[in-house]
Amino acid sequence: MRELLQTYVTRSAEGSPDAVALVLKGERITYSQLENITNQLARLLRDVGCRQGDRVCFLIPKSPLAIICLISILKADCIHVPLDGSSPASRIARIIQSCEPRLILASGPFGNLLEELSATDLLSRVGIGWVGTEPAPSGMVTKFTFGDAGGYSTEPMDYKNRVQSPSHILFTSGSTGIPKGVVITHSNVVSFVEWAISYFKLAPGDRISGHPPLHFDLSQFDIFGAFAVGAELYVVPPELNLLPNKMMDFIRTFELTQWFSVPSLLHYVAKFDGLKYGDFPYLRRILWCGETLATPALIYWMERLPHVTFTNLYGPTETTIASSYYTVPKCPVDEHAPIPIGRPCEGEDLLVLDDKLNRVPPGQIGDLYIRGVGLSPGYWRDAEKTASVFLPNPYGNGSDRIYKTGDLARVDEDNLVYFVGRSDSQIKCRGYRIELGEIETGLYTIDLVRECAVVAIPSEGFEGTTICCAYSSRQEGISTATLRSRLSQIVPSYMMPSRWLVLDELPKNSNGKIDRPKLREQFVTTSAPANRFTSVA
Repeated sequence: MRELLQTYVTRSAEGSPDAVALVLKGERITYSQLENITNQLARLLRDVGCRQGDRVCFLIPKSPLAIICLISILKADCIHVPLDGSSPASRIARIIQSCEPRLILASGPFGNLLEELSATDLLSRVGIGWVGTEPAPSGMVTKFTFGDAGGYSTEPMDYKNRVQSPSHILFTSGSTGIPKGVVITHSNVVSFVEWAISYFKLAPGDRISGHPPLHFDLSQFDIFGAFAVGAELYVVPPELNLLPNKMMDFIRTFELTQWFSVPSLLHYVAKFDGLKYGDFPYLRRILWCGETLATPALIYWMERLPHVTFTNLYGPTETTIASSYYTVPKCPVDEHAPIPIGRPCEGEDLLVLDDKLNRVPPGQIGDLYIRGVGLSPGYWRDAEKTASVFLPNPYGNGSDRIYKTGDLARVDEDNLVYFVGRSDSQIKCRGYRIELGEIETGLYTIDLVRECAVVAIPSEGFEGTTICCAYSSRQEGISTATLRSRLSQIVPSYMMPSRWLVLDELPKNSNGKIDRPKLREQFVTTSAPANRFTSVA
């Protein structure tokens, strides 16, 4: 019988209590310490009213404390909902309204954000647990503090949840402007972790990076892949993301054996030539997921690290971490040759189908569908949206489902699958899945905007894709800086366009619709006069 995710911690604590579980800068937490404090905090959560299936949000900077809270929420038989503290209060409010949490665990710099949310009646039915070492903001009513957990037993817990129970909800960009909550079960994550342990040969001696933010699904593999085998998880400080030399020093200093991130960081390091030949002698594997890694960047890394294996993982949030893999057998010689997303992981299947759900012949492009053990039960409290993309499997039994990814793909003669592009307005930027429609929806709520269109163009920079906005304003003299400031209160920073084009009227096609291909071409090939075009770094 498969385990619940939190039992990985208990098993490793029983087998190697003094082994290091978590590291951040000078802070080290052993498995026995992690087991004990999460048992105590879980009992506290139950004591203040958390019951099986309750949602518990956490608004905590990425840290060992955040991971402690995540494990404790699972041990309380609840569903954890990580919140992105860099998002505007309005977006966080929509997530809280959607998931209706029993509690919000908070700490650090997010007290002001909670105070802003408290100015409405949004938090009137939600308790606040202040888990920071610093005092809670004055005037904030809290149910408990982190220190209160010390009075509870450290003994192992009993659980009502089963492997098919939800473990967490991840809110992703929605085209209507309302974030979508993807429900993920314990079984979804465990299935991938167990396959990955076997395929990558994870072991207690591994030192694993914890690079993605906790509201990003890739983080689940870092955490539970490490805890399942009793390895060390090294939390990567977020401030290193735009400092490639410091990030490389991080890998050297801690002698990491596994690095897992979105490709934008690998692109960034290659662009600034941040690697030495034969660098990272302890590193055994580099994994990437979330977007396409350009072949020239892969060649750069593979030439300098011949002792490392490189694996491309692919899978949207709705299919849990990754559904396919491709380990590059040797350094490519053709920098124009695409890297496949490969073959399905154990228990998964990739189907490339036409609009009638028939399989397309090798070499032809079709819509990519996924089936198998990683499929989410669906979107939180949105049966209509769930039914629109989680479809009955035309090649399976009545209970089997497939997920329409919105990606286009092709299969070669060796049954390797290649990602071709998107069939809608969704993009990947810095590994985040972004609906361009959500940005446009936000812009149209600003009274200064008469008309707008958001498009994306390829970029060689850190982000991988450049988000561009063309707009016309209702008033003369409205600056891009003003519009950016207003939009920053609506969408997260990673959704902010970095290039802007001010037009008297946006171009239209023969159907009277905004001509987005023409706008993309304009952003790629032209530079308008300085007073009409603003490029923001």
